[in-house]
Amino acid sequence: MKSFKSYILPALTTLVLASCTSDLTQIPISQATTATFYTQTNDFLQASNAIYNDLRGYPDRQLNLSETRSDNLYAVSDGGVRDWEGINSFHKTIASNPYVSDAWSANYNGVYRANVLLDQLAKNGKVITDQSLKTRLEAEAKFLRAFFYFDLVRWFGKVPVIDKPATANEVLSIPRSPVEDVYKLIISDLQFANTNLPETYAAADKGRPTKFAAKAALALVYMTRSGKTYDIEGPGVGANEWGNALTLLNEIIASGKFSLQSSYTSVFSYTNENSAEVIFDIQYQTGLSPVVGGTFPWVLVPDTWFQSQGKAVQGGLTIRPVSTDLLNAYDAKDTRKAFTIQSGYVYNGVAETRSFFKKYVDLTKVPTNRVDWPINFIVFRYADMLMLKAECILRGASGTQADVDAIVNQLRTRAGLAATTNVTLTQLLKERRLEFAAEGSRWHDLVRFGVVDTVIPAWITAEDVQKVMQPFQKNYILYPVPQTELDVKQGLYVQNAGY
Repeated sequence: MKSFKSYILPALTTLVLASCTSDLTQIPISQATTATFYTQTNDFLQASNAIYNDLRGYPDRQLNLSETRSDNLYAVSDGGVRDWEGINSFHKTIASNPYVSDAWSANYNGVYRANVLLDQLAKNGKVITDQSLKTRLEAEAKFLRAFFYFDLVRWFGKVPVIDKPATANEVLSIPRSPVEDVYKLIISDLQFANTNLPETYAAADKGRPTKFAAKAALALVYMTRSGKTYDIEGPGVGANEWGNALTLLNEIIASGKFSLQSSYTSVFSYTNENSAEVIFDIQYQTGLSPVVGGTFPWVLVPDTWFQSQGKAVQGGLTIRPVSTDLLNAYDAKDTRKAFTIQSGYVYNGVAETRSFFKKYVDLTKVPTNRVDWPINFIVFRYADMLMLKAECILRGASGTQADVDAIVNQLRTRAGLAATTNVTLTQLLKERRLEFAAEGSRWHDLVRFGVVDTVIPAWITAEDVQKVMQPFQKNYILYPVPQTELDVKQGLYVQNAGY
């Protein structure tokens, strides 16, 4: 039987539900619109599958906008201007950067598709005779809409809240909403998903969010909201909801459905997908038409390394070096370092001494098409739930120092390190950096922990030997509103400060 991920893009092709990628127009390209499409249960299933298409680039966004923005990479290029340089170097003129534009448009495309399905479930859902399926489809759509909006609020702060299909003219009258209003929709959607999603799916539906994925997402939302405000309209609002998050994390842990893998490398093995450590991942499959494979394993890896290994990968990517600061953060015994980071190589007789992330690459699985990798991207894994619990406890939620130390030592032991005691928030942040390097969490962690405005300036001073980075300012916690959005209607949006 085909897996769920095999249906995603074919369903998208059938529906043609993509909205315009250059603005917030909430109308389908196809003129054979939803009014005549939703006549049987399978139509709703295809519409649900189509929403997932906009998750395909989610890992790339985390690597390009979170990992590259952070102190994990000193991403200067070897020649020519690369799109990631302005991201890493805090340039003011990145409103037209394709990574920034994609983060806005792809997420809103996903929001649109979710809104269409929710609207049609309300209008035409009576054709679905299985009430449990109808409820599940609504919960899936709300989970995904919240997922897209959470991505948006972390990147841009205030964004337009659109909770139903809207015409082009209607969108032109919708301003950016306060961050708290964006969170209201996110929390409401995730609470519904938590109540109504199943705990598990049949094998054919692996990859759809479960009740535990909704708990994980909602816990992270509460924690992000509880972060420092930095006196900007960003993702942190000082909500002090650590206890709310801890309740959800404890429910995931107490379920007994998840556990740590015995080795770090097995978490990311191509032959160990959907393991007990995975709570929610984005599913990929290679060799299909249309392509439903991933791009992210290749994003941070230079072409010449693949070529030095006898792999004919051609995409024009040069090295995006791992920072010296991160390299020095690993203990010599830490087994995660060698798996995550490639420390130099030789190509055509020339030695490259800089390091880069290779965490998702299995050289025996390199696809013919560089944008068609088969490995899934893990969004929420059990190790993260444990670490988030430790963070909540250190922030004042129920628990003890012994609980925190026990959590951290589970992961240190797996990494080949000695146990430690009296873990502080500063130490926990370091442990998270090493455990989740190259997974796109570092920038979000720095912001949530309330230290991005001290860590990054100090890092720039120490790391920027080429003197290419701009001084950091707290406004750079957010990205600029894409220029294409500002140009749609003059005065509808005000650009984020600092750009």
